[in-house]
Amino acid sequence: MEMNFYIFFVAAIIPLVIGFFWYGPLFGNAWMKEMGFTKESLAGQNMALTFILCYVFSFLIAVFLMPATIHQMGVYSTLAGEPGFAENTGEAFTYFQEFIANYGDRFRTFKHGAFHGVLSGVFLGLPIISIIALFERKSFKYVAINASYWIVTLAIMGGLICQFGM
Repeated sequence: MEMNFYIFFVAAIIPLVIGFFWYGPLFGNAWMKEMGFTKESLAGQNMALTFILCYVFSFLIAVFLMPATIHQMGVYSTLAGEPGFAENTGEAFTYFQEFIANYGDRFRTFKHGAFHGVLSGVFLGLPIISIIALFERKSFKYVAINASYWIVTLAIMGGLICQFGM
């Protein structure tokens, strides 16, 4: 089983691209109002550093999405500690090779990865954003804008990773 590490670099661009539109022409004014920002208050920020750090964090999210969207990774992680597996020898490695030959393409579509991306957004992203919003006394609108951004973003990232990750 060969992992396509390049897909992490591609998927990490997705939050930046979607964010450009989401927090720009689509919901930018509503988001700024909810945050208490103005265009003037946002000026002067080191955007290069912001985008670099966002890309690094997005890369980490992409790595998380591989086992969340590709079911075969569960079998891999179950067997990875078995004797000889890391050296591509032994009974567990042989079993894994046969398993991948028979079932390696199961549920490996963009649609399936997008489904798991949406689940990650709804069951992980939404609750995290909501908990933070409760303590920061943010509005429902704030939660809706930010959580829906992550649900859409994780869907696209998950679809790409599932389709092209291995």
